[in-house]
Amino acid sequence: MPATQLRIAMLSVHSCPVGKLGTKDTGGMSVYIRELACELGKLGHSVDIYTRVHEPKDREIYELSRNARLIHLRAGEDEEIHKLEMYSHLPAFAGNLESFRNHSNLRYDLIFSHYWLSALAGADLQQWWDVPHITMFHTLGAVKNAVKQGAYSALGEDEPALRIEAERDLVQTCHRIIASTETGREELVRYYGASSEKISVVPCGVNLEQFKPLDKAQARHHLGFTCPEGSRRNHDKIALFVGRMDPLKGIDKLIKALPHLEDIRGLRLVVIGGDEHDGHEIEQLRQLARDLKVEDSVSFLGLVNHEQLPYYYSAADICVVPSYYESFGLVALESLACGTPVVATDVGNHRYLIHEGETGYVIADNNPRRIAEKMALLLSRPSADEDRGQAIRATVSGFGWPNIAEAISRDCQLVLADYLKIRNGGADRERHGAS
Repeated sequence: MPATQLRIAMLSVHSCPVGKLGTKDTGGMSVYIRELACELGKLGHSVDIYTRVHEPKDREIYELSRNARLIHLRAGEDEEIHKLEMYSHLPAFAGNLESFRNHSNLRYDLIFSHYWLSALAGADLQQWWDVPHITMFHTLGAVKNAVKQGAYSALGEDEPALRIEAERDLVQTCHRIIASTETGREELVRYYGASSEKISVVPCGVNLEQFKPLDKAQARHHLGFTCPEGSRRNHDKIALFVGRMDPLKGIDKLIKALPHLEDIRGLRLVVIGGDEHDGHEIEQLRQLARDLKVEDSVSFLGLVNHEQLPYYYSAADICVVPSYYESFGLVALESLACGTPVVATDVGNHRYLIHEGETGYVIADNNPRRIAEKMALLLSRPSADEDRGQAIRATVSGFGWPNIAEAISRDCQLVLADYLKIRNGGADRERHGAS
């Protein structure tokens, strides 16, 4: 049990932690929030995650686990909207949260917001409740823009000035910032002038009970990847991509790497992610595969249930993360936990997650030839056996959610203690002045 059992209001305004992973606004952050809340609940804290209603069928309250629940609040129409549109609905979101809190007779010890939109709502609630505000941005607008400006290809529209200014203000007014990497800490200081002392570095975690090595043949059979012996569609090697259909993910670079891997017999690239709203992006990638004459080697599977991901990681021979930008690199962590090696660009926490030549390779950028070279090195090895899979998994065993939650719990209690000390000190000074 923690030294102090806290009641925490966790904010995830634009992205629902139980939404469909792999869509535009639902990815690693949603996994992080859900897993962390449940693990903090196991430590004895009470965690309420507040998000907006995304569709009419959303229930108001979802019990996630002991001491952790998800609460939907109305803010705008009960439908999916572009996350930037959420900005105008933040006052309504904060107001409805306050009404829910009062109606339920709740009191929170601190606020833990995720992403800049949630942090803006958290700043208002902090003033109303007189409690400390911890935030985690997950991605930074200024860093995204710097990456886009430095790339040779179009990577989507720049992040708006509204976001940049909001993040710059928030790093000054919040009481603690959680960064998932040392690079993230440095970027907060460099781009926004954040105080380094205000930033705690706590990595993301992985559910080691869910993500674990499975028998490769059984995993492939479960997914229907095996075909009759001698079939032209019987693929010997499988490379896996998991993520959103976003230009920053570099999926096109991975497809462009395939023609350089013609010597790898029966290689198949399995792409997981994207939904009906990503039809244009997926069709562009399909056309790219056709232009390169590798369309028979690429399968776009769309969204899959999060619970099924360990089967895909275990069925694959390698996982490839060719991103231009990652704040951490949760996909690489999940793959390694399943015993599957990774080829990834040098972004996020990849250089610390991947043991060079042992559990994969970290490459300087997502040049297709460079991706192909490292993929070939891993694919030329014999298929991983149980011992090798367990050895790869052992390298990330310290990233289990219990360890991460313990670190976050300590930070929350320190921030609250400091806040109360300052607040009570001010009250003492006022009393002495009055006397």
